[in-house]
Order: sequence, then C-alpha cells, then structure tokens
Amino acid sequence: MAYKITDNCISCGACAEACPVSCISEGDGKYVINADECVSCGTCAETCPVDAPVEE
Repeated sequence: MAYKITDNCISCGACAEACPVSCISEGDGKYVINADECVSCGTCAETCPVDAPVEE
C-alpha cells in the first residue's frame, strides 16, 4: 500500500529529500505522495519529524 501525508505535515521537505523514487512533491499547504509511484518503503515515515506520512 502507498503512503499518504496527513494534515500534520509542516512542509519541511524532509520526506521529499529522502524518498528514493522521488514521488513526493510540495502541494498546497503540505507535501503530497504520488500513490502510483510510491513503492511503500517507509523512508518518508522514518524521516518525518512529525509523523505525517502514514500507510494507506
């Protein structure tokens, strides 16, 4: 299952920098994950300081 970013996101960009497949981009007020490209590795969740990425 792909990850999604919750409203806890503080737009720091740590997840996007850490993503090995570059499927995270800056959205409107928070970062977003392209579910079609996400490989569900969990790197974004491990990197996020506020636990915003969660598995769908």
